[in-house]
Amino acid sequence: QVQLVESGGGLVQPGGPLRLSCAASGSGFSIYVMGWYRQTPRKVRELVASISSNGRIRYADSVKGRFTISRDNAKNTVYLEMNSLKPEDTAVYYCNVDLENALGQRYGYWGQGTQVTVSS
Repeated sequence: QVQLVESGGGLVQPGGPLRLSCAASGSGFSIYVMGWYRQTPRKVRELVASISSNGRIRYADSVKGRFTISRDNAKNTVYLEMNSLKPEDTAVYYCNVDLENALGQRYGYWGQGTQVTVSS
């Protein structure tokens, strides 16, 4: 059984920074891709950033140059450093991991979501 625990959301003023983290717990799996998605009531869930096990990184165009994704493989943790935050970054942010279990089966897991609100 794999669990994802997210932390770091909250209220921040426009232009400010915020850091999200997501730790995967459990055993008997290998993580391939770790990523962050976000969702608002008016939009479908969208990819914010992802990082693969070999370090390949993708960003949404709207966050390029402002957000940085990284991962600590020893801790099975992915981070999202968010800078120069804008009100339009307000959303629930979800962690996602793509992993393979001991039987060679691939699964995707979602975190519970953490609210990020950018407002003065």
